[in-house]
Amino acid sequence: MPDNGAMTSRLNKYIADTGFCSRREADRLIAARRVTVNGHAAGTGAVVGEDDKVLVDGQPLRVRTARKPGARRHVYIVLNKPVGVTCTTESTVKGNIVDFVGHEQRIFPIGRLDKESEGLILMTSNGDIVNQILRAENGHQKEYLVAVNKPVTDEFLRAMARGVRIHDQMTLPCKTSRIAKFGFRIILQQGLNRQIRLMAAEFGYRVTQLRRVRIDNIKIGALKPGQWRNLTEQELHGLLPQQQDW
Repeated sequence: MPDNGAMTSRLNKYIADTGFCSRREADRLIAARRVTVNGHAAGTGAVVGEDDKVLVDGQPLRVRTARKPGARRHVYIVLNKPVGVTCTTESTVKGNIVDFVGHEQRIFPIGRLDKESEGLILMTSNGDIVNQILRAENGHQKEYLVAVNKPVTDEFLRAMARGVRIHDQMTLPCKTSRIAKFGFRIILQQGLNRQIRLMAAEFGYRVTQLRRVRIDNIKIGALKPGQWRNLTEQELHGLLPQQQDW
């Protein structure tokens, strides 16, 4: 164990800070006894210091340190996800998002987009921040362009905006507008599983194309499907205004 004068942190946070995986995934690795500290299998709630040797499956982890004050230790990107790419870190899944991006650092998606959906998704190497962003995301606007299999009516748009019962709960009120005979824009402030598809299905509509174009102040802009870019400082601070350590 580290001495009390040293900087210490909980083991799951330590692992997440290296960008190896999220805190939740680190907890699973610890529970499966795949993590050792100084040669001994670590228990849940273990605390480690800077001089402790942490291994996952026998491989060393290195905590990233910022090169200068205010510099980012971690990677934050926005990807225009094409249809057919699956938002999972499981390398056994063909077409998984991690292999698709092929980033030099280990990154994972923040939230998800269905395999058959496309558009904006955020990815990071900072496993410690994923849950914070997902919690905060429920207050952020997420804008989608949706194509459906029959003409969009005013009644349909009003009903979608009021809220629809899916997953045994009412969706929050949202904004909708028509953009074409068979297309509409919808702005949500929550992210239930397959939310837009299920909402539309309640009124007999089938979604034929679904593209997310914005998360709050982060817009897809000129990114073509499959392209990605790093988030700007302004975009990062818009996501989590209180966050200092990136």
